[in-house]
Amino acid sequence: MNRIKVLLENLRKGVVTEQYPFRPLRVPERLRGKPVIDPDKCAGCGACVNVCPPNALTMRDDKHSSMRFIVLFIGRCIYCGKCEETCPFGAIRLTKEFELAAESREDLYQVVGLRLYHCPMCGEPFTTVRLIKRIVEALPEEQRAAAIICPRCRESVTAHYRSYARR
Repeated sequence: MNRIKVLLENLRKGVVTEQYPFRPLRVPERLRGKPVIDPDKCAGCGACVNVCPPNALTMRDDKHSSMRFIVLFIGRCIYCGKCEETCPFGAIRLTKEFELAAESREDLYQVVGLRLYHCPMCGEPFTTVRLIKRIVEALPEEQRAAAIICPRCRESVTAHYRSYARR
């Protein structure tokens, strides 16, 4: 008798399940889905890499090709949103995309390549061209010369001027 009651009650309620994947699923407004890097906005500063808890974002410099690569591996991402919050240039955003199945592991990577900037004094690469341009644009004219040299050369120049000032 109880089974009949349950059956009748279920028939009265109707279908309560989603018809996914045959009909699109409505996602919540604040869903944190797949992160995406906008290669036109990314400056290669590495702020996102520093805050990524599972190391889904990595950065490597290739001195042979003079390129810095920011690599996002979706397979490690926990969708915390720290990368989006931290990026000073708004280059990373979380989409509403949640269907992330892929046929191969390579499909789970997004790679952004940026040209490296070389120190005019020693020739060593230390940041990206795009980041140097943004920094120089933001600084007053008298501080720009110090910004375009690497930290090691900047330190030696500063030490030289300090020893000269003591005389």
